Amino acid sequence: MTGVNFLQPIGRTFLNALAGLGRLTLFAAAGFINIVRPPYYPRLVLKQMIEIGFYSLPVVGLTAIFTGMVLALQSFTGFSRFSAESAIPNVVVVSITRELGPVLASLMVAGRIGAAMAAEIGTMRVTDQIDALTTLSTNPMRYLVAPRLLAGVAMVPILVLVADIIGVFGGYLLSIYKLGFNPSTYLHNTFDFLKTDDVVSGLVKAAVFGFLIALMGCYHGFNSKGGAQGVGTATTNAVVSASILILLSDYVVTELFFSR
Repeated sequence: MTGVNFLQPIGRTFLNALAGLGRLTLFAAAGFINIVRPPYYPRLVLKQMIEIGFYSLPVVGLTAIFTGMVLALQSFTGFSRFSAESAIPNVVVVSITRELGPVLASLMVAGRIGAAMAAEIGTMRVTDQIDALTTLSTNPMRYLVAPRLLAGVAMVPILVLVADIIGVFGGYLLSIYKLGFNPSTYLHNTFDFLKTDDVVSGLVKAAVFGFLIALMGCYHGFNSKGGAQGVGTATTNAVVSASILILLSDYVVTELFFSR
C-alpha cells in the first residue's frame, strides 16, 4: 500500500475535478430550464442586456479597430516578401469575422461582465441575500441566473457583429491611408471574398461564448463563500474559467463548421 500512496493526490484531484464538472453541468441545466419556464422577468433581462451590450461597446470597439489595423499592418509586412499584398483585404476580413472578432470581443466581455456578475452574485451570497430570496418564495436561479444567461446569449453576438464591422474598417483605414491601397479595389476584394459562413460561424461562436461568460460569472458567484476574500476569489475564477472555456469552445465550434 505504501508504494501507491503517491497516487492518492492524483486520484483525489481527478475525482474533485469530476465532481466540479458535475456541479457545473447541473447548474447550467438548471439555468437553461429556468430560461424557458415561466415566470419571466423581462425588466431584469433588459437591464442585463444594457449592461452586457451597451456598456461593453467602448472596450469592444477599441479592441476591434486596433486589432484590424495591426492585422493589416502585420499582413503587409509578411506578404510584401512574396509580392502578395493584394491578399491583405481577404486575410483581414476572414480573420476578423471567423476568429479575432468573436474571441477578442468575448475575452473583453468576460473580463468586464464575468467579473461583475461574480462579484454581484457573490456579494449577495455572503450577505445572505440569496437565502432571503428563497425565504420570499423567489427562485434565485430564475431571478438571478436566467436573465443573465439569456442576456449573454443575446447580446454577445451583437457585440461581435459590431466588432467585425469596426475591425474590418480599421484594416481598411490603415490600408488606405498608410499602405496606399486603392479604396474601391480594397472594398471590392473584401466583399468579393467574404462568405456567409464566415460571419455565421463567428456569430454562433459568440452565442456560445456569451452563454459561457454568463454561466461562469453566475456559477462562481453563486457558490462563493468566505466573505470578501471569497468574493474576490470567485471573481478571479469566473474570468479565468470563462477565458479558458472561450478558447476551448472556439476550437470545437471551428471544427464543427470547417472540418468538412
